[in-house]
Amino acid sequence: MIQLFFKTLFRNLWKNKTYSFLNIFGLAMGIACASLIFLWVENEISFDQQYSKRDRLYRIMENQAYDGSVRTFGSTPAPMGPAMKTEISGIANTCRMDDARFLFSRGDKALYEQGVYADPSVFNMFTIEFVQGNAQTAFRELYSVVITQKMARQFFGSENQAVGKMLRVNNERSYVVSGVIKDVPSNSTLQFDWLAPFEITYKQRIADLAVWGNNSVNTYVELQPGASPDAVNKQLYGYIQTKASGAIARPLLFSMNDWHLRQGFENGKQAGGRIQYIRMFTFIAWIILLIACINFMNLATARSEKRAKEVGVRKVLGAVKSRLITQFIGEALLMSVIAVILSVIIVVLLLPGFNQLVQQQLTAEVFKPVHMAALLVIALVCGLFSGSYPSFYLSSFNPVAIFKGHKVKSSGPEYVRKGLAVLQFSISITLIISTIIIYQQIQHVKNRELGYNRNNLVAIDIHSTTVRNFTAVKQELLNTGVIDNLGLSDYNPLSDGDNGSGFRWQGKDPNKEILMSYRYVNSGLIPTLNLKLKEGRDFKTDSKSDSTNIIITESLAQLLGEGSALGKTMQTDVNETRTLTFTVVGVVKDFVYGDMYGTSDPVIFFCTPSEAKYIYARIKPQADIANALNRIEGVMKNSEPAYPFVYNFVDDQFNQRFKSEALVGKLSGVFASLAIVISCLGLFGLAAYTAERRNREIGIRKVLGASVAGITTLLSKEFIQLVIIAAIIAFPIAWWSMHQWLDGYAYRITINWWVFVAAGLLAILIALLTISFQSIKAALTNPVKTLRAD
Repeated sequence: MIQLFFKTLFRNLWKNKTYSFLNIFGLAMGIACASLIFLWVENEISFDQQYSKRDRLYRIMENQAYDGSVRTFGSTPAPMGPAMKTEISGIANTCRMDDARFLFSRGDKALYEQGVYADPSVFNMFTIEFVQGNAQTAFRELYSVVITQKMARQFFGSENQAVGKMLRVNNERSYVVSGVIKDVPSNSTLQFDWLAPFEITYKQRIADLAVWGNNSVNTYVELQPGASPDAVNKQLYGYIQTKASGAIARPLLFSMNDWHLRQGFENGKQAGGRIQYIRMFTFIAWIILLIACINFMNLATARSEKRAKEVGVRKVLGAVKSRLITQFIGEALLMSVIAVILSVIIVVLLLPGFNQLVQQQLTAEVFKPVHMAALLVIALVCGLFSGSYPSFYLSSFNPVAIFKGHKVKSSGPEYVRKGLAVLQFSISITLIISTIIIYQQIQHVKNRELGYNRNNLVAIDIHSTTVRNFTAVKQELLNTGVIDNLGLSDYNPLSDGDNGSGFRWQGKDPNKEILMSYRYVNSGLIPTLNLKLKEGRDFKTDSKSDSTNIIITESLAQLLGEGSALGKTMQTDVNETRTLTFTVVGVVKDFVYGDMYGTSDPVIFFCTPSEAKYIYARIKPQADIANALNRIEGVMKNSEPAYPFVYNFVDDQFNQRFKSEALVGKLSGVFASLAIVISCLGLFGLAAYTAERRNREIGIRKVLGASVAGITTLLSKEFIQLVIIAAIIAFPIAWWSMHQWLDGYAYRITINWWVFVAAGLLAILIALLTISFQSIKAALTNPVKTLRAD
């Protein structure tokens, strides 16, 4: 029986090679696309799963109220961690972390490595596996460092030879390697290549870190087993106020389970994050599978007349309806299994390109139990879903009517086929529209007037030597002939930088908190960035003469009151006994930083170049970039021979700000294209079947004088009507879904009507090209062949 089943199946597949190929390949493409999406989703939801205590680990966030809205930040006071552990019930352990990027060197090898200063509790709270050394002795010495296997191999050739050796840090002090840990997985929110005792940075910055009003470190807590997060949050709510009167920060717990996927906050509450993209693309994966299954159903019902006599013979020979249903569903399942096997091959071939697209290192791991089970489920779902309707329909044929030569009644499946084709193209057109609008939104923000010029602007990492000798270094860089201007700054113009609300001025409401960013610069930065000076002047070359003067943005100038802001003063308290007063000498137009989609906070520029971390240099437009960088490197090597030359273009950093949106746009475009391709495979098959079913009609029309163009139009008209109906259905769905997506952005586009018209015309054109081959082929067929009796 089983042998007969397989023989019948493969005979049918071979007899109808074109339709079999379209069926299997269309389904395989759908499964492959869905599999790639599910691999990406699997990687996204696997973040931080390696930490055994993840259900009890939290990061402390702070809600701070400014000007009627609540902002959420991840920085906390340094004394908070140890104090909470002893004073708040429910907390088992705490750990402070301070991110740092240092130059590590050994011999002639020098590399910048990202890491963190952390409390010793980091080894107990987080799952960190030692290859050499152990957690108990890792931070026994103050100037010790634990490094990853990758870093150990870079400096010592092997992780087994690193412990006990010395590494020079920032060319200032040597740290002893006290342990080697396994590399941090890429699906960990916490990323670092080294760990060093928090006590080091605390001693170096004790004047700042000992103050409860200074939020500058990350604090993590481990709750006791069974402890209620809500109960701990109630204790945390007013905790900082007990340490610093007048503080506005309200701490709260942020679960490790949400760090990667639900990192968005709005008005003090969790609101969205990457989980939105997970849901979106999971939905798209199932939609693509649905489109692929629709192909199968359409083509199977379209071929029903060809199998009518087979069903009649089987019924006459005693086959019951249930046996026929089992036969046809079995065929669908087996074809689904073949499609799954083919899809695995497609996934393996496409995975390198897909990894490059999503910037991940995903692996198929076909024989992984979870993946095997997923493929089995997909095969069963696709087989049962796509084979169910054709099976019940085919098994319902009346053998008497079939053998009398009556045509199989096809009005039912005809409407079903048309309905499924409309559904396919409705989904495809919706995806096309969504892709266009996502692209428009990204370009809209990228082309936004930023208030400064990011083109040909390069940021060069510098150290104290260059800051002290900047006048000479600046002249040498200008002498290269490739730089228009340059200046010093402590932060990238795109970043939030340091911020606070501790300034007051005459007329300010004492109950109103205004958050503003601080930038420490020199006299050359504003013209280098091409910031627009609205009134007043730039800082003087002699920074000391402007040490108590500031330049502010126009939004802050408006807060200072009516009239010109020049000459007005702002005060801030250094401590209980000391107050600093600054005078406004210049006002620049507002510029966009931080949230590229929103309105940026006011900014204060201080003439304090000693805090600078970067030189920003404007390369001349006509200069060759490679040659310019070589010349700049020569000057910087002369100024800082002990440090490697490190630079970044602001334009590249700007594009990185849209990494998530760009990924959504690219994936949407790819899967919209694939949805169209899969839909067109089905349309191609239906067009071929229609041409075959109407071959005698076409022959008669040709004999009666019908032209090739007329017959082609006749055959194409039916399918074009279906695509038009699909477009009408897709338009409101696409408008609603994209309107919902755009609501998440303060700075956004208006959805234009022409996008829908363009998407509809594109779908019609693609459909026309798909069916024209079969239509023209049928129209060119010799009528003698089609009218000849069977």
